[in-house]
Amino acid sequence: MEIKRLFDFLTDQLEKGGNRPLISAKENVAGVKKWRHYTFTEVQQYANRVSHLLLSLGIQPGDKIALIAANRPEWNFVDIGCQQIGAMAVPMYPTISEKDYEFIFSDAGIKYAFVGDEVIYNKVKPLMGRIASLRGIYSFDKISGADHFHECLPISIDESEIQLRKDAVKDSDLATIIYTSGTTGNPKGVMLTHKNIVSNLLSVREVTPFAEGEKALSFLPLCHSFERVVFFAYLSYGIHIHYAENLETIGENLKEVSPYCFTTVPRLLEKVYEKIMEKGNALTGFKRKLFFWSIDLGLQYELGVNKGFWYNFQLGIARKLVFSKWQEALGGRVHFIVTGAAAMQPRLIKLFSAAGVNVIEGYGLTETSPVLCANRLDETERVIGTVGLPIPGVEVKLAEDGEIIARGPNIMKGYYNRQDLTDEVIINGWFHTGDIGTWVEKDGKKFLKITDRKKELFKTSGGKYVAPQVIENKMKESKYIEQMMVVGDDRKFVSALIVPSFTNLKDWAAQNGIEVEHPHQIVDNSKIKELINSEVEKYNKDFGHWEQVKKFTLLTEEWTVEGGQLTPTMKVKRKIVTERYKDNVEKMYESEH
Repeated sequence: MEIKRLFDFLTDQLEKGGNRPLISAKENVAGVKKWRHYTFTEVQQYANRVSHLLLSLGIQPGDKIALIAANRPEWNFVDIGCQQIGAMAVPMYPTISEKDYEFIFSDAGIKYAFVGDEVIYNKVKPLMGRIASLRGIYSFDKISGADHFHECLPISIDESEIQLRKDAVKDSDLATIIYTSGTTGNPKGVMLTHKNIVSNLLSVREVTPFAEGEKALSFLPLCHSFERVVFFAYLSYGIHIHYAENLETIGENLKEVSPYCFTTVPRLLEKVYEKIMEKGNALTGFKRKLFFWSIDLGLQYELGVNKGFWYNFQLGIARKLVFSKWQEALGGRVHFIVTGAAAMQPRLIKLFSAAGVNVIEGYGLTETSPVLCANRLDETERVIGTVGLPIPGVEVKLAEDGEIIARGPNIMKGYYNRQDLTDEVIINGWFHTGDIGTWVEKDGKKFLKITDRKKELFKTSGGKYVAPQVIENKMKESKYIEQMMVVGDDRKFVSALIVPSFTNLKDWAAQNGIEVEHPHQIVDNSKIKELINSEVEKYNKDFGHWEQVKKFTLLTEEWTVEGGQLTPTMKVKRKIVTERYKDNVEKMYESEH
């Protein structure tokens, strides 16, 4: 069948047989958590019941429904149930502030809200009296005093009315409004039509090696445009989706599910790597030598390059004796991992590739539905340090100042209620991403490399421009540097706030007879400061003298989403970090005054 609207993917799969499992999640059965499987038919039935409930509440095409929950089957039931009747789900992160909830509910004119648990319910409940459009809240978990989702769903439904509403939905209609968190200011509502997202999905299908009927683990938030589109990509292939219980159980869930593929952000793969290194550092004797010999060998790996018999022979041994454990940690049969949202350390991609784990980096924005570029599975169509080739049907080019601009059927309709902001970013049909990039050529093909955010470029007091992300991403190749933020706007020189890798530094300290246990002992140790300084100096050689980091401060706490220093997509909130550590920054520039 011809697919024009998102819910057509489900109809298409039902025609191939509805008794296959589509979604699985852990549910409590007599106090024991067990996987509960929902077939394609059940998902459609639940979506229809949601549609019927919304129709009975008087929901009209174009009405907005808030959807706030961790990944779970009910999330998809509501999403599809809204789409089928021309309404739209407005997804939000469970972790954002009450102030942001109030802004989005008011801006979008939310009619009803579906929330996951009591924590979210308690954040949203006060809005009932403050947001004029809000008529009711339904909760997925049972909460005292709240309308329970499953108890309110109708048992018998009028499928003919739902079908009439489905038939009336056009591909040019809005499928959703997604509010981007951003690093400053109020969230912006990105309006995406069915055509925007479906066109992107069909392009992604052409370049991503999904396999019919396989299994996937999902843990990136569905409220983010990337994982939401990935859900429909999985659906279109009949891939059996398993929702991880939470971020802490991902390792365990990977082993239970043994997925064919999954999507992630670099930070989570870095955590996997850190755990592997922790185990390696704990080894002794021959096993330790073998482990680090394998790591050194892995760092020599080059994508698509045959390094000869002797290297291949050694790599075969390393894969069998050491890297096979990496595969086991990811479930034992991962064919590929897709990562986006932030730059992945090239060193890690090289190591995972050497271990036989394909890490595919891609790039896009909520405003582009979301994918613009992606590396391919074929190693000859992959370049480490780039986000790959533009996907079919999408044009990507660089403006005169190096800004990445894009054009295609996937470009958003605009920002909700903000034509002024829309006109700033969509000029003559080209969407201006705000990212600065360059092309990297390989075998006659042009791969896109992101170098910085346009708004994050700053100028030293000497008038020289500095691109902080380039410096940060290079320095983070050091195994001793975990997170980093470069500062120096209108200053004489560049300095940096650094969160060190406490795991690797502890091991280094132990090998060098230095006793340190707590983070503050690590950052205060003079030998460790010397080590970090030598790492900074090593990478400084790649930059012009005005870009080089002259001073740095080691911090004792990792930056997190919960701590407010990172956005939900793991980008550093520079303004907040600068404000929080302003005393540290000023200290580095004391000699200027």
